[in-house]
Amino acid sequence: MFIVSLIFALMPDAAAAGGTSAGVGEFRLGEVLDESIGWFIVVGLGAIFAGVISAEIKMEEKYLGHIQSSEWFNTAGRIIKTGLTAAAIVSAWTWAATLLQSSTVAYLYGISGPFWYASGATIQVLLFGILAIELKRKAPNAHTFLEIIRARFGNGTHKIFLGFALTCNMIVTGMLLLGGAAVVNGLTGMDITIAAFLIPVGVMVYTLVGGLKATFVADYMHTVIIYCVILTFVSMVFFISPVTGGIEGMYDKLAAAADLRPVMEPTFHPGGADPGDSSTWGNAMGAYLTMASVGGLIFGIINIVGNFGTVFVDQAYWQRAIAAQPSSTVRGFLLGGMCWFSIPFTLATTMGLTAVALGVSLTPEQVQLGLTVPAAASVMMGEVGAIMVLVMLFMAVTSAGSAELIAVSSLMTYDVYRTYKNPAATGKQLLKFSRATIVVFGLGMGTLAGILLGMGLSLGFVYLAMGILIGSAVIPIALTITWSKCSRGGAVSGALIGVILALITWTSIAAAESPTGSVDIGSLGGAFPMLFGNVVAILSSGFICVVVSLAQNKKYDWKDLNPKMVIVEADMTEEVKANIAQAAVDEATLKKAFKFSLKGGGILTIVTIILWPMPLYFSGYVFDIGFYGFWVSIAIVWVSVAAFTIICMPIYEARHGFAKVFSGKKAE
Repeated sequence: MFIVSLIFALMPDAAAAGGTSAGVGEFRLGEVLDESIGWFIVVGLGAIFAGVISAEIKMEEKYLGHIQSSEWFNTAGRIIKTGLTAAAIVSAWTWAATLLQSSTVAYLYGISGPFWYASGATIQVLLFGILAIELKRKAPNAHTFLEIIRARFGNGTHKIFLGFALTCNMIVTGMLLLGGAAVVNGLTGMDITIAAFLIPVGVMVYTLVGGLKATFVADYMHTVIIYCVILTFVSMVFFISPVTGGIEGMYDKLAAAADLRPVMEPTFHPGGADPGDSSTWGNAMGAYLTMASVGGLIFGIINIVGNFGTVFVDQAYWQRAIAAQPSSTVRGFLLGGMCWFSIPFTLATTMGLTAVALGVSLTPEQVQLGLTVPAAASVMMGEVGAIMVLVMLFMAVTSAGSAELIAVSSLMTYDVYRTYKNPAATGKQLLKFSRATIVVFGLGMGTLAGILLGMGLSLGFVYLAMGILIGSAVIPIALTITWSKCSRGGAVSGALIGVILALITWTSIAAAESPTGSVDIGSLGGAFPMLFGNVVAILSSGFICVVVSLAQNKKYDWKDLNPKMVIVEADMTEEVKANIAQAAVDEATLKKAFKFSLKGGGILTIVTIILWPMPLYFSGYVFDIGFYGFWVSIAIVWVSVAAFTIICMPIYEARHGFAKVFSGKKAE
């Protein structure tokens, strides 16, 4: 708290500018910080983290004996414990969109936006724990989820889902850099394309040195910083800053904002689409402090559907399941999911609504670029707030970016190079190819962001459209590892027909909703085209996959699966062999973990998307000061407990490793 008070003391201009009333001013793009600060964050901070993490990896090699073989590079030895697994899940799922888009929907729809962002993107991680433990039970030798698809259905099906997987990685990477570069440009004026190219450089360096374990270390360090920044913002908004006036001041300002600018229609479309009759849209009484928000609910549905694709189809999450110890897999995913919930929920409830309360003026383009958080922080805290946002965002972009780097590297190494180019590849050859892929993709990430920018696509548009493009692969992938009767015909037809139907639905409704009948970025970004495109993608594919599979009536013997997962024996340490052997023989424990993941994930899903929000939605209740204070208290306690857990648990679990390093005795 002393540090927060000191920060506030250093920014008298922000406090003076804000006063105690709303309407503190307009956010001017590129005028908050000097451009040199942008260069320092992107280049300097990237270099510092690359050096620190690389040094940590070298210390592990020296004192703990962690040799960088191909197996260790791509699976982290399969020895990661619960705390670090949870931290890695939090970090991999904390994108630029987590910090930016969550506050954007808070700015547009009020308090329902943060909730629907958090709940709509948490349940996927909770439910993925079911697939993670099934992978440990049925294919403990796997390096990628595509190896499982190939083992069951052959090369043709494998190539189709490889296309979906790489598309997912491209979308996630594009969103990371679009959001990160937009904020660097918005706060410092640094060229947005240059920022997009330079952000991945430091990530590429430490990922090259340490592989997957380096990304786990980076995940932990970055997540700690993100939580510290969020806790600082929470302290400023609700306890310290006279600009906001604490919980009571925020309540009064948000109530006044509803009178001045009531939420009357959904506004997350980037323009061009007719939002429909405003009398049937909007929030109860136009209030920001209500869960009864039609636009918020629509966003929540799109968010739920779209994020299934970016978890179940993203190798980054399968890689964390592969790296985790069998006993830590389910606990790590459930703990990671619940800790991650606190980040968008608390940050957006704090900073997204602060932008509303202070009357921060943003253009529609700035809103779509995700500039709500930097604008609110700049208005409330001046340059200090802007720098904190930059650092937090850089942490999110680089840690999630490293997860995507190593995910693409694993796919290209095991599902392209070893599968189709060199089936007899040695460990050294696999390691060399993995590192080459990291360099190529790391340099190509900036090019991808530049292409998206050139197409006029914003973070908000790409985020809402991702489920349409990859959502049809979700259920076929899930059934491949959980349902013995899932057939090749069912999986392929579900994925391909599903995406075709989704694209037809998306474009057809966009044309019908457009006043001119045209299909362009504006009409495609409308509420209904996005909503129905996402829903059709996931539901049609699941229906087709199940129907075709039942019609073919084939049953797969799971015992045939793991022998087809090829490991380079020379690259396996005794510790790795022991973990794989444990997964192979301890069926009773794994089956118990599967039941726990089913119950835990299912119960938490029902609570977060039905039991908690729906009574508040259908009642039309507008929060009074007491309930708003209670809601804010939930957010503060949740983020505080999550921060303590993520910061302390990995340190406690790694205490024996720290003791070996501090002893100074080199590994034999």
